[in-house]
Amino acid sequence: MAEPVLVVLGRGVVPADTPVLRADDLGVLRGDGIFETMHVRDGADGRPHPWLLDEHLARMARSAARMDLALPEAAVLRELAEQACAQWPTGTEGAVRLVCTRGAESAAATGGPVTCFATVNPLGPSSLAARRDGVAIAALTLGFPAAARTPAPWLLGGVKSLSYAVNMASLRWAAAHGVDDVLWVSEDGFALEAPTSTLVWLEGDTLFTVPVAATGILPGTTAAHLLATAGELGFSSAERMVTPSELRGTDGVWLLSSVRGIAEIRSIDDDTLPPSALTGKLREHLGFVV
Repeated sequence: MAEPVLVVLGRGVVPADTPVLRADDLGVLRGDGIFETMHVRDGADGRPHPWLLDEHLARMARSAARMDLALPEAAVLRELAEQACAQWPTGTEGAVRLVCTRGAESAAATGGPVTCFATVNPLGPSSLAARRDGVAIAALTLGFPAAARTPAPWLLGGVKSLSYAVNMASLRWAAAHGVDDVLWVSEDGFALEAPTSTLVWLEGDTLFTVPVAATGILPGTTAAHLLATAGELGFSSAERMVTPSELRGTDGVWLLSSVRGIAEIRSIDDDTLPPSALTGKLREHLGFVV
């Protein structure tokens, strides 16, 4: 098993158990910060690198702008992520996480420095099992209409913030009720996203996902990559609103995320979905192994 890696901005590589956050860091006190998680895989040079790093850094910059967070320059973050991956063994999957918090509460009011670091860790067995076997999911209400976040920027729709308490509570509920994951549904009945992944489905020869601009969901990097390259597989791509009941009649439904990759949805609530012959092809196209 590969050992965890920790790299701190301004300090370099440090032992993985090194304390990094102050007790008054606003990332801890308020969840006031952002993060990105990327799949670590070997590149053309045979060394480990973060997959889709440019896309993740672009999303991180958008999140920071929405939160008025003084994010370090992209080149600095790139170096931090690459430095962390350079410590990772070749031929081994991993998850690299870039984290940036607003920093110490005592200094934030005067524009004090942010806290920024990168970690690399092995993939958990549940992620690998979901990629291999698919997932059973439950549809849970998110508690507001699909369009509620679009005109309300303070709700931080589309921002990958550290405030993941609701996401984690949803996954704990799933585990307690014998399912693998959750599909959040709007108050007006539309499927939106999962707590840590993006919904994608197939109808005929078109791969669909949920519109980001109309719903305020997090724009998934892996899903965006798949839809942007769908033509290489002979498919077109599009966005549209969808209900959970409509998903039951499609030609395949998946949850896509940066580290788990692609997990086929095998059931929604008590309804079993037939397996899709496309799952293996999509997994191979995205470069994930089982």
